[in-house]
Amino acid sequence: MERIIELDHQLFIWLNNLGSENWDWLWLFITDKWSAIPLYAFLLFLIFKKFGWKASLLTMLFITLLITATDQLGNICKDFFDRLRPCRQEGVMEYTRFVAKRCGSYGFFSAHAANSMGVAVFLVLIFGKTYSKYIYFLICWALLVAYSRVYVGVHYPGDIVAGIIVGIFFGFLFYKLHTYVQAKVFKKLNKQSVINE
Repeated sequence: MERIIELDHQLFIWLNNLGSENWDWLWLFITDKWSAIPLYAFLLFLIFKKFGWKASLLTMLFITLLITATDQLGNICKDFFDRLRPCRQEGVMEYTRFVAKRCGSYGFFSAHAANSMGVAVFLVLIFGKTYSKYIYFLICWALLVAYSRVYVGVHYPGDIVAGIIVGIFFGFLFYKLHTYVQAKVFKKLNKQSVINE
């Protein structure tokens, strides 16, 4: 385990130092959660276009629950594992290009990576063939957000990989739950509609 941690430190230092001041503004923009608002607005439009407003409200609820679940699990793991972020770790922080505006104490795993990948996987699965042209875009967006955490100096690659795995798992889990609940809810609504008629 010590060897794996050491390799993770070395890989972080190498990747982090590939950055350039000329591009710092771009990666700060990518890593900022508010910068994704236009993307979320567009995805919301696609959801409403495909499902209509009733099913879209249910889908939005599941996306909210998905982000909350990955985010809170990230907080629990950070407190449990107590793994210092690169910007706090002696022997690493001296070689780090710290670009982020702030740095927390613990970093395992990356909630940014888990959130973005979880949402991407969930949307890829519910969109299916209807919006298949956006699949690669969503996955690339999630990976860029994940990598941005290494670039700005607040997460090790290991934190990112773990976050991505958690995101894929929760994205798939919430897709399955969404499919089950949607079938139950709309079956009930259809029955009620027939009775009322």
